[in-house]
Amino acid sequence: MASLKELKDRIGSVKSTQKITKAKQMVAAAKLRRAQAAAEAARPYAERLSGVMASLASKVSGDSAPLLLRGTGSDKRHLLVVVNTDKGLCGGLNANIVKAAKAKARELIADGKDVTFYLVGKKGRAPIKRDYADKIEKHFDTSDVRQPGFEEADAIAEDLLERFEKGEFDVAHLVYPIFQSALAQDPTVDQLIPVPSPEGEGTGGHAVVEYEPGEEEILEDLLPRYVKTQLFGALLEREASEQGASMTAMDNATRNAGDLINKLTIQYNRSRQAAITTELVEIIAGAEAL
Repeated sequence: MASLKELKDRIGSVKSTQKITKAKQMVAAAKLRRAQAAAEAARPYAERLSGVMASLASKVSGDSAPLLLRGTGSDKRHLLVVVNTDKGLCGGLNANIVKAAKAKARELIADGKDVTFYLVGKKGRAPIKRDYADKIEKHFDTSDVRQPGFEEADAIAEDLLERFEKGEFDVAHLVYPIFQSALAQDPTVDQLIPVPSPEGEGTGGHAVVEYEPGEEEILEDLLPRYVKTQLFGALLEREASEQGASMTAMDNATRNAGDLINKLTIQYNRSRQAAITTELVEIIAGAEAL
């Protein structure tokens, strides 16, 4: 049984931990508002860009379509771009992203495809490396910036586009979390390269629209921008998901610390009362012996 001093020290230690988790919860809550606003503000632009893509893509086909739209003509080599966080203490967010990436990798491998990984963020490296150490193409570090933005998305996109043009892969998939709320961040897998033909009729399906310059020239400029926008949106969604998951995890940790403090305090009081009772019994027994 633990001594009174050990129990008192442990109560003090848990209280110190509770202060840290409470402070981190408040910081995450403050950052969440900005991150959520940024992620939600970027969604309409991405949706509108997809609509424009649908209109243009419906007017080009075959060899006249840009490489980013028509692809290499093969789907043998697949690259999984996995977007994880750089910091921990955010619950099961990174574990869920890695789980989705591994599930997609197993599915592709089962279909006879070659799979490699392009890892963004630190926290997904170790679990993926344990199973696919020889299939990791690159680690893109975003920990040296305060908050990743379009500059980082542009650098990732340029690297991916260069690799695609060199023929290093045929299809790239983007694995990232979508922020729903502080309690829910859903990992999703979307095809990034070649740019999938947008579903639906597009914005120009029933209208006569003439483009100047032609659709192919516009797509040559628009398709790389679309890839960068998707990556930028994924980074924004990651930031919002990280802060939301961190706030929830720290709130749970604070509550658990409070429950543990209550249990230890009860145990401490019982042990202290038992020690006092024992001393009183010894004193009374000694007095009666005299």
